[in-house]
Amino acid sequence: MNVTRILNNQYPQEFFFSILARFYPRGNCKGIHSMITQLKNTLILTLALAVLAGCTVLGLSTATQSPDLAQSLPTDPTLIQGQLDNGLRYFIKNNLKPENRAELRLAVNAGSILETEGQLGLAHFLEHMAFNGTQNFPKMDLVNYLESIGMRFGPDLNAYTSFDETVYMLQVPTDSISQLEKAFQILEDWSHLMSLEGEEIDKERGVVIEEWRLGRGAGRRMLDQELPIILKGSRYAERLPIGKKEIIETASYETICKFYHDWYRPDNMAVIAVGDFDPDQIQGYIEKHFGRLVKPSTPLDRPVYDVPEHDETLYAIASDPEATRSQVSIMFKHPAQVDKTENDYRQQMVRNLYNNMLNARFAELAQEADAPFLYGYSGSWSWTRTGQIYTLGAAVQEGGIERGLEAWLIEAARVKEHGFTSSELERQKKETLRGMERLYLEREKQESRRYASELVRHFLESEAVPGIPFEYELHKKYVPGIGLEEVNALAKELITEKNRVINLESPEKADLVIPGESDLQDVFAHVATLEIEPYAEELSDAPLVADLPPAGAVLDTTYHEDIDVTQWILSNGVRVVMKPTDFKNDEIMFKAYSPGGTSLIGTEDLISARNAARIVDYSGLGEFDLIALEKKLTGQVVSVSPYISSLYEGFNGGASPQDLETLFKLITLFFTGVRVDEDAFATYVNRMESNLLNKSASPESAYSDSVSVTLSSYHPRRKPMQIDDLEKLDHKQALTLYADRFADAGDFTFIFVGSIDLEVMHALATQYLATLPSSGRLESWVDEGVAFPEGMVNKGVYKGLEPKSYTRIAFNGEFEWNRQHRYDAYSMNSVLRIRLREVLREDMGGVYGVGNWISLDRYPKGEYTSQVTFGCSPDRVQELTEAVLTEIRALQTAPVSAEYLIKVKETQRRERELGLKENRYWMSALDSYYRQNRDLSKFMEFDELVNNLSAEAIQQAAIRHFDLDNMVQVTLYPEEMAAE
Repeated sequence: MNVTRILNNQYPQEFFFSILARFYPRGNCKGIHSMITQLKNTLILTLALAVLAGCTVLGLSTATQSPDLAQSLPTDPTLIQGQLDNGLRYFIKNNLKPENRAELRLAVNAGSILETEGQLGLAHFLEHMAFNGTQNFPKMDLVNYLESIGMRFGPDLNAYTSFDETVYMLQVPTDSISQLEKAFQILEDWSHLMSLEGEEIDKERGVVIEEWRLGRGAGRRMLDQELPIILKGSRYAERLPIGKKEIIETASYETICKFYHDWYRPDNMAVIAVGDFDPDQIQGYIEKHFGRLVKPSTPLDRPVYDVPEHDETLYAIASDPEATRSQVSIMFKHPAQVDKTENDYRQQMVRNLYNNMLNARFAELAQEADAPFLYGYSGSWSWTRTGQIYTLGAAVQEGGIERGLEAWLIEAARVKEHGFTSSELERQKKETLRGMERLYLEREKQESRRYASELVRHFLESEAVPGIPFEYELHKKYVPGIGLEEVNALAKELITEKNRVINLESPEKADLVIPGESDLQDVFAHVATLEIEPYAEELSDAPLVADLPPAGAVLDTTYHEDIDVTQWILSNGVRVVMKPTDFKNDEIMFKAYSPGGTSLIGTEDLISARNAARIVDYSGLGEFDLIALEKKLTGQVVSVSPYISSLYEGFNGGASPQDLETLFKLITLFFTGVRVDEDAFATYVNRMESNLLNKSASPESAYSDSVSVTLSSYHPRRKPMQIDDLEKLDHKQALTLYADRFADAGDFTFIFVGSIDLEVMHALATQYLATLPSSGRLESWVDEGVAFPEGMVNKGVYKGLEPKSYTRIAFNGEFEWNRQHRYDAYSMNSVLRIRLREVLREDMGGVYGVGNWISLDRYPKGEYTSQVTFGCSPDRVQELTEAVLTEIRALQTAPVSAEYLIKVKETQRRERELGLKENRYWMSALDSYYRQNRDLSKFMEFDELVNNLSAEAIQQAAIRHFDLDNMVQVTLYPEEMAAE
């Protein structure tokens, strides 16, 4: 995996979606959306460690023959590991972040690859059944118990099933001995004491079917076309974890139980515990609970399946009428290897440098005015236990597959023929070392779940776990000595003609010609005839900010002692709010805002205004275009992103403390150094055009747009952007509007949270923020007049080929803004969330998940919006909608029982306990308090609200925030139902 690019956030979001889709096609693991975020964050925080299936590298020759290279990688000395007599393995690591929490895992070395023809989907089905009753937690007692101690189903209690494994995940408090030990009873129950009652199995069939249903769509249909080719001749092509609908619906109880008894055996499982606890105590719990498992009478025969090799190039060409993008990739299959020695690890570093440099070139090409692709990438990952795939890929404009393929084939050939330059290598070495240095600086403050995921891979795939300090030393030891010749040699070893698959995905339209095998072969043949020039680049040594004006001053200081927050008013009117913390050693986060936003801009200019900040971001700053700016910032951890929303303009970003001055320089340039870059604007328009061109082909996009316009009563200022709107996007006007929004810093508030030194901040704030332009202009937003529909609105959207529906139920009204009402409203929403899950999912088996939320907007007027959304079978929309309304009425007509109050209050306490130790929590809280002019003196009185929460308050909040005579429902139905 290309870890350094991920550390620098240089892969687009779509890249992570595409990786996750390969391993877990949507619909076959719990919490699919959160896993996308988890994937990205894990890659960012865990250098050179793969997320899902291990990211080892090929065994490549090395130019250095140091005796040290043959040394085996050690095991983290802080790790306790062992094996019980029955064969179960365990791994224990003490880690203090988050405090008073333990991350527990039960890893089972069995997934869908082990299913028989009659069991397709049952490994995943069995994972569901773990939450539907065990010997010590009948029925739903397990979920009820965990909710009662403040743990939420999803964030703290979850599981996933993949081709090769099933992993159960549990976060529990460690400040209660009884709760901690009970968690190990839960793990034990999952390992061999699931109830698997027929009644519960039949109820859960509906839930799994709904998960299957949600996963259907263009992406899955194309994957169905591709996998038999990409994984030709392999069992993996026939064993997607979600399985077959007909088997899920009809599999006998005995067939389901058989998979459990065949593969959930102690010599095929491991227990992982990472957290703030006494390791000896944890080892005792493991021995007590898992020592009870009976040693199998027969040896474990866990088969491992290969993907057959092939000499010929395979072509996986897929299209779909609901696909919205075109993309092409070349996959090169190689054997998987496990990092066992320093040489293996060093080769991983070489691979990372190679991918980093190639991806940087792709990014540079994609920034051209008439770019041949939207983005390109080079990376390796493991799809299977025995193999690894190196991939060159790109997303391209519609009709541009051959052009895009040619462009990055040329770039790959350029590397293969001429290699990289010394300046490219030195930049990426600097980035790599800086990324590893950050991990080392935060080694004591890594989240326990990161280590837990690493240890799961250690058990399942023998991934090395030498520990961050050792890895940091390896990087310092080997990265400086890696030479160009060695990195350049990788192209010939990675890019081969054997075991090659060309994968193409495209929208399916009458007027769109999709290239066939011969067309793609012609591209390869043409590139082979070209004379390709070496790569050349120009580097600037100009400073980011050439001249600094005389520093300003701090005119006023306010200190909030109870929360250790300092506020300064600078000489130009800028307000600076700072919260020093020690939660992270190398992290400072910041936000900035000023009232106004697009509310002050006429409707005729909205398209340009809404895109202005992103256009500026695409254009670079000062003397540097975007690519030159990225090169200039090599080795620095800093980010600043401007935005213009409906009510505000401002920034989001952050930096390492050692790069803080660079952050202030970038802020200065976003005020005073905006560039006019026609090429960057053309690139931006091309990408927007690609995003919007087939947007309406997606049922989900069409539905989302319909929800948006309906809830805003079709107000022109809330109209979603369409392809025709690009004609209204004017470059000059966008820059003019941006300049106006950021012309005066005097009414800006900057909030900083993290590893802050107030003396350093004083020097930087007075030099940079206090000298930003300010003429005394004080603005505020205006009410745009957007209104929720009145009365009862029920709208159907008929779009899509799959038999699935989504529905959104929304309520709106005015409310009295005060602290108590806010708290009661959010608490009521939490009660409703639990009830809807219990009824719609567990009792009715009608949904995979149901979401509900409430937004309380103080500005531009005191207004609430309460919403419920779920996906289901089209023929159950009305039934499930009635169930939702029944639960809302129940909240309004009678106080809830004590068990729901206990769950909500304990969850609030536990989440607050964690939040107070996180920079992100403080940033969000301070941002909310300052924007909404809330009283900071009340911040630490949260426990008082929790302690006083009553059933009557929940009831009154439900009455206030659900007007059943003023309701909007928008539902997506398959297009075949339009004629009914």
